[in-house]
Amino acid sequence: MLSSLSRSTATSEEMTCGACSGVFSACFLAIERLNKMKPGYFWLHLALLGASLPATLGWMDPGTSRGLNMGVGESQAEESRSFEVTRRGGLSGHDGLPASCGKKFCGRGSRCMPSRETGQPECRCLEACRPSYMPVCGSDGRFYENHCELHRAACLLEKKIVVVHSKDCFLKGDPCTMADYARLKNVLLALQTHLQPLQEGDSRQDPASQKRLLVDSLFKDLDADGDGHLISSELAQHVLKEHDLEEDVLGCSPGDLLQFDDYNSDGSLTLPEFRTAFQVVQLSLAPEERVRVTTVTVGLSTVLTCAVHGYLRPPIIWKRNGLSLNFLDLEDINDFGEDDSLYITKVTTIHMGNYTCHASGHEELFQTHVLQVNAPPVIRVYPETQAQEPGVAASLRCHAEGIPMPRITWLKNGMDVSTQMSKQLSLLANGSELYISSVRYEDTGAYTCIAKNEVGVDEDISSLFIEDSARKTLANILWREEGLSVGNMFYIFSDDGIVILHPVDCEIQRHLKPTEKIFMSYEEICPHGEGNVTQPCQWASAVNVRHRYIYVAQPTLSRVLVVDVQAQKVLQSIGVDPLPAKLSYDKSHDQVWVLSWGDVHKSQPSLQVITEASTGQGQHLIHTPFMGVDDFFIPPTNLIISHVRFGFIFNKSDPAVHKVDLETLMLLKTIGLQSHGCMPQAMAHTHLGGYFFIQCRQDSPTAAEQQLLIDSVTDSVVGHNGDVTGTPHASPDGRFVVSAAATSPQLHVQEITLQGEIQTLYNLNISQGISDVAFQHSFSQGNQYFVYATLETEPDLLFLELSTGKTGVLKNLKEPPTGPARPWGGARRIVRDSGLFGQYLLTPAQESLFLINGRQNALRCEVSGIKRGNTVVWVGEV
Repeated sequence: MLSSLSRSTATSEEMTCGACSGVFSACFLAIERLNKMKPGYFWLHLALLGASLPATLGWMDPGTSRGLNMGVGESQAEESRSFEVTRRGGLSGHDGLPASCGKKFCGRGSRCMPSRETGQPECRCLEACRPSYMPVCGSDGRFYENHCELHRAACLLEKKIVVVHSKDCFLKGDPCTMADYARLKNVLLALQTHLQPLQEGDSRQDPASQKRLLVDSLFKDLDADGDGHLISSELAQHVLKEHDLEEDVLGCSPGDLLQFDDYNSDGSLTLPEFRTAFQVVQLSLAPEERVRVTTVTVGLSTVLTCAVHGYLRPPIIWKRNGLSLNFLDLEDINDFGEDDSLYITKVTTIHMGNYTCHASGHEELFQTHVLQVNAPPVIRVYPETQAQEPGVAASLRCHAEGIPMPRITWLKNGMDVSTQMSKQLSLLANGSELYISSVRYEDTGAYTCIAKNEVGVDEDISSLFIEDSARKTLANILWREEGLSVGNMFYIFSDDGIVILHPVDCEIQRHLKPTEKIFMSYEEICPHGEGNVTQPCQWASAVNVRHRYIYVAQPTLSRVLVVDVQAQKVLQSIGVDPLPAKLSYDKSHDQVWVLSWGDVHKSQPSLQVITEASTGQGQHLIHTPFMGVDDFFIPPTNLIISHVRFGFIFNKSDPAVHKVDLETLMLLKTIGLQSHGCMPQAMAHTHLGGYFFIQCRQDSPTAAEQQLLIDSVTDSVVGHNGDVTGTPHASPDGRFVVSAAATSPQLHVQEITLQGEIQTLYNLNISQGISDVAFQHSFSQGNQYFVYATLETEPDLLFLELSTGKTGVLKNLKEPPTGPARPWGGARRIVRDSGLFGQYLLTPAQESLFLINGRQNALRCEVSGIKRGNTVVWVGEV
């Protein structure tokens, strides 16, 4: 059909006679067809329309046709041979002629036959010519598909028509344009609908099936002799029955079906060819192929092939979360191949989920591909080394992440410990903890934790030493000094400086007073005010940089302090733009992002980046080009996802989030949220399925602050996250999302499955809003979490086992910090966990700190004399 379209646009200036003989397909693109004739010649007009477009393109048996590649001399020779055969046949009485015609001479295009009335020989015009396609131009300026048709037309018209070697007949405008041809087919279907209405059962089928039934019935009606082939005379008979059809379709007639869609050039149309002419698409999908599961390992590539097949199948459209992938310029999905397969290179866990495919324009028949992504295990053990005296308890812990969930086993000096179970030695939390209730000398050894799943294995060693007077041994000294004295501490930034709190002993290990000097500049940590008046320290945000340094913002002093964890001193200060309000550590690129407001009205916000943050000195401060930034979000890393490439910045009054390359600090794209009326307030991320959760402030003051979901594969909005509202918080492994707000009495808990699907576990109604939340690993079930939540105004701490929904409350933890709220203060009452293996949590009151033992879900102790300690960082094991 594309060639036919080109026919109607060819111009005489673009074509030459040489082109007609040398470039066959280009010649036929401008061939003039027969004009309308008188009613008496109407059947002849249609019968002569046997030309076929595919034949012009060379789709013919080379043994039966040579097409227009013949030169002039060769064409003349062919004409002469045809004439001689006709004469010899007529003179000799051969070729089935009656004997009485032996001496009767008939011209070309006619044949001698005895008269029905007199029985005398007479010449009659040929009823039909043998099918062959060797186009010629007649002296009447018309196009004929072979010499026989030309001579037959001359006989019927009783006029002399000879072959001319001129381009004129090839270049005249075709009366049947593509638009008219399309109208012709629509009219034919409309007439057929009127003549043969669909039955009640057929009318309930989909439009594609209804069209196929209609086209099939039209073919059956046209096929007068029922031989499965439509020829020009059968098509002409249809026109004779519908006299008003000719005016409706201008220069087109049903005979043009042979002209355009006789693909095998045999002078007839079969049912498949007829269906093709009317663009009847026949698709199929085997029931067992409707859902196909594909499993691939992280880092490898995969190919998803669509099982929707059929006659005239249009191109395949692939979708993820309802969004077409074919038209997106994606880095990791960039080649659909010749068979319309979907290629995903270097698969990660964000690619897991459902992909659908269907033929373009036929969404009702689709296949779903469930892509499951496996990840080899990655583990951490704690402690790496410990020394104990005989008779005390010892715990060795192993945390493993992977997809599917790894199975954990322990070896002691190479031997399986499961064969050594006793009252003294036991495995807890699905094997993630090896507990020895009373250690003995023979328990000394190297304990290897092995995590294994279908795609890999990982292992690490935790060493245990049992010695008399263990506190005096080198192993124990190293363990205590490096494991407890330096790490595994809460750093609290309060009105009265920096407090370093030991959670095991529940005591302050060190207190850096406001007057203490900064090591490199000799400035005070918190300088005195005017008139040497002592002022409380003011802190905004703090981050842990690889357990070596703590970066903490001092907004009113427009600087960031660097605290050396090893020395437990303030090492230096870094001057930044006025009013630094938020810090975030990009572990993947070892840089600290600093958001400054410029003033309390946030009128001049800026975003700066401190590079090489873990060196502790010699850092570089880079001003980013981003303007008007209210907030930003950098996805966290975990054991499976150790590198993050992109972050997001946004303005809370602008319905959009902006994707940023964390390495080049360049803006990559803007994701608009206007159609959902969403002003972004906060974000969270899970690598399972690659979802970003965005807390929205709606355009309308009365609208609920719902969440939006963004697919990180396509950087497109998926839609609302159900009826979930509030600030989203993702668990460290990305498997749970807890959403809560200070103004809402509801807490929403969702789980992201290992197939990348978001499922709502439950919604809890609580007495009031939630101020802050923290996650902690379960000590009774492997790969499960507890969430701890501080209430906005009540002195209580809520704890919740995420997998079961069991809740509890620790009451009377005193009132949360009060007084004038600082604009950069964050949550009214924070809660901080103690890392991957920690069992302690900390939450501040007005003038004290409360330590919670998460293993026992009980209050550990209260540390008094610490006012407004609402900026807290944990430093310890990962």
